[in-house]
Amino acid sequence: MAGDLNTRVLEFIRGVSSAMGLTLEAKVEDTPDGPRVDLEGEDGDLLLKHKAEGLLALQHVASAVFRHELPDKQRVLVDCMGFRRDKDAELKQMARYLSERARRTGTEQRLGPLNPYERRIVHMAVAEDGSVTSESIGDAFMKTVLIAVKKR
Repeated sequence: MAGDLNTRVLEFIRGVSSAMGLTLEAKVEDTPDGPRVDLEGEDGDLLLKHKAEGLLALQHVASAVFRHELPDKQRVLVDCMGFRRDKDAELKQMARYLSERARRTGTEQRLGPLNPYERRIVHMAVAEDGSVTSESIGDAFMKTVLIAVKKR
């Protein structure tokens, strides 16, 4: 089942990339969070221009197409030239830093505005530290994450 879905996700991403006129190599791997497509090639820079808007749009379209075929906690992830991997590591590091700062100072820390995917990364990193908590605030697509010391 997962192999068939991964193949269809890969074919979809290749088809969209080709329709966009991009020459990219795509490969898919099965992860606990769902199919992950990695794109590489000369045209990858085009997806990463303007704060990776092209990559985010491709991610959004792929997620919308395959959303109903994945279990609740899984989603399609599209990365290009390690951009998401590096951004995820940066967000985790910042979340850990702000968690430690909240513990040290006792004041809540803010991070954002972040999209839903980025907020999820931050919430998961904060959850690794049992002494702090995180909460998304705002009423738009982009929200801020508050990190604070847990109340006893």
